[in-house]
Amino acid sequence: MEIPVKKNETYIVDIIDQGYEGEGIAKIEGYTIFVHGVIKEEKCKILILKTTKSHAFGKVLEIIKPSKDRTETECSTYQKCGGCSLRHMNYEATLNLKREIVQNLVNRTLENKLEVKPTIGMKEPYHYRNKAQYPIGYDKQGNITTGVFANRTHDIIPMHECKIQHPVSEYMAKSVVRFLQENKISAYQEEKNQGIFRHVVIKIGKKSKEVMCVFVVNQKEIPKERELVDYLLKNFAKEYPEYELKTIVKNINTKNTNVILGNQNIVLYGEGYIYDKLGDYTFKISPMSFYQVNPVQTEILYNEAIKGANIQKEDIVLDLYCGIGTIGIYASAFAKQVYGIEIIEQAIEDAKENAKENHIENIE
Repeated sequence: MEIPVKKNETYIVDIIDQGYEGEGIAKIEGYTIFVHGVIKEEKCKILILKTTKSHAFGKVLEIIKPSKDRTETECSTYQKCGGCSLRHMNYEATLNLKREIVQNLVNRTLENKLEVKPTIGMKEPYHYRNKAQYPIGYDKQGNITTGVFANRTHDIIPMHECKIQHPVSEYMAKSVVRFLQENKISAYQEEKNQGIFRHVVIKIGKKSKEVMCVFVVNQKEIPKERELVDYLLKNFAKEYPEYELKTIVKNINTKNTNVILGNQNIVLYGEGYIYDKLGDYTFKISPMSFYQVNPVQTEILYNEAIKGANIQKEDIVLDLYCGIGTIGIYASAFAKQVYGIEIIEQAIEDAKENAKENHIENIE
């Protein structure tokens, strides 16, 4: 088949469907073109960025006929940032799209077709994330900066009031960068594998209001380490008196890798972990442990999962990839016995403590 489009040329196309990552799909003479930032039933002008034998990638230049589901995004960095992909659609439309994506996957693989129920959305889908991982690097002027990686690159887009991250997370990351700038402490340069600060990771207990800050660094020693800790503790207490900066941890990662956290943690302040509540249960969260990033929806998710599983009192439940044991602990009230299985040792240690903290004896 001869490719009917050429790279760096423009075309007028109709968007006939959405891909599983939310991208728009157009066709020219049966040839598929993927376009980010457009919606089914829109007509738009696109620029072809890349072609392959089977498909092409295009960039939208102009929306000629907008969808009824299109909305103006309230985020100033949305077009550049890789953190969100559906902000050009109204929220109800994104929920419908997610249902359709799962429905298509189910229909493709199952002989006995099932109907996927409507996606359960949030009442307020803003500032809900309890974990943020901000890269530290340099902008084009050579200044230390933080933010979010641009889509499909490692270029850092500075953040300005992210709509999904907690404001505390953004404040903490910017505070660290300010200290680094004032004290001429270096950021990590990936291409050279040198420099000190790689990432700042923040975890927040939504109900406990406890905060953890993790410095991910490329060497064991941080210049003015004690001064940095004191700087954060002092200023955070003034800015967010209703929250508590419970612990600050240094994580050592000297590998030239895309993996954010290394294997060694050194506690600089506090006990190295925070607590939070999900439903009636309390959970201990450490730097390495996985904890659902949307705690509001997690409670709904777990309740729906438990109800759907129809666990009986004589059942034995396996919680695979259990992390710190959250859903297994939820399920323990309904089952005879629960076994949690996980490869991360620190997560299992936390899971054991969480079972003990919640006085649960039928989980292992």
